[in-house]
Amino acid sequence: MTTTDTPRALMVWGGWDGHEPQQTTERFATLLRERGFDVTVTDNLDVYLDADLLARQTVIVQCVTMSTITKEQVTGLLDAVRGGVGFAGWHGGAGDSFRNTPDYQYMVGGQWVAHPGNIIDYTVQITADHAITRGLTDFAMHSEQYYLHTDPSNQVLATTTFTGEHDAWIAGTVMPVAWTRMYGAGRVAYCALGHVNTDFEVTEARELTLRGLLWAAGQLD
Repeated sequence: MTTTDTPRALMVWGGWDGHEPQQTTERFATLLRERGFDVTVTDNLDVYLDADLLARQTVIVQCVTMSTITKEQVTGLLDAVRGGVGFAGWHGGAGDSFRNTPDYQYMVGGQWVAHPGNIIDYTVQITADHAITRGLTDFAMHSEQYYLHTDPSNQVLATTTFTGEHDAWIAGTVMPVAWTRMYGAGRVAYCALGHVNTDFEVTEARELTLRGLLWAAGQLD
C-alpha cells in the first residue's frame, strides 16, 4: 500500500450496464475527491496487471457486475489486497462480479444469488456500532433486496429481514447488507445497496457505502 500522505483510489467500472456502473462510480469518485483523494477511474480490467500501480493505491473500488476476469487479472487484484491495499464496492459491482472466480468471492466475503420480488420496499437495520455506521439509524429502501451467500467471518454492520412475501421459505431470514473483513493485510468493505445511481439519493445508503470506501482506505476508524 502507498505511504504517500495523499490517499489514492483506483476505481474500476464495467460489466452489466443495468447497474449504471459509470454513473455510480463517478458519484463516489466525486465524493472521494472532495475528501482529498487522488482518484483514477478506468473501465479496463487490465489495470489489475499493473502491480506497481496497484501498490501505490490506498484503496481499489470496483463496480463490475458479472463479466469475466482472467487468472492473471484476478491474481494481480488479490495480491494487491492481500498485501495491504484496501478493497471496497457495492451491490452487484462487487458482490456479483466474476461468477466463475471463487477466489475473488473469497476475498469479498459474499456472492449475490437472488433478489426475490425484484424492486420492492424493505428496511435496512443498523446492527453494529462501528465507524461506518455511527450515527446512522434504520432506513427504508425501494430497490432490490439482495439475498447473498456470505462468509461467516464477516463483521456484519447492517442487515435486512425477508418477509417471505415473494419466496415463502425464506420468511424471517436475516441477511447481511453491509460488512467488513480482512483479506491478508487488506481491509475489505462491501455494501449490497445501490442497484441504480438514484438509490444513492437515500442519504443513509450513500453514507453507508461511502464510509465503507473510506474505512477500506484506512481513512475512518
